[in-house]
Amino acid sequence: MTKADIVSKISDQTGIEKIAVQATVEAFMDSVKLSLTEGNNVYLRGFGSFIVKERAEKTGRNISKNESIIIPAHNIPAFKPAKTFIEDVKDNVSVK
Repeated sequence: MTKADIVSKISDQTGIEKIAVQATVEAFMDSVKLSLTEGNNVYLRGFGSFIVKERAEKTGRNISKNESIIIPAHNIPAFKPAKTFIEDVKDNVSVK
């Protein structure tokens, strides 16, 4: 499902124009990104949490030059689904 699909689905369900829904979805995503770049997590009860995870420094390998490199510690965005979200997916999605 793409962002356009989400916008269409919300527009169909609510009767709100697609342009307004798209602006709202984009504003939501911008708010989440801004919050995470400022180091703040976003908690949506019943859905999940957008969090910032810290990755420790580690040793990697540059295969083409056959040498070890140090990958510095860094932060990455992550999503942790709520327990109810996980249960809904477990109960309703069939493996193909």
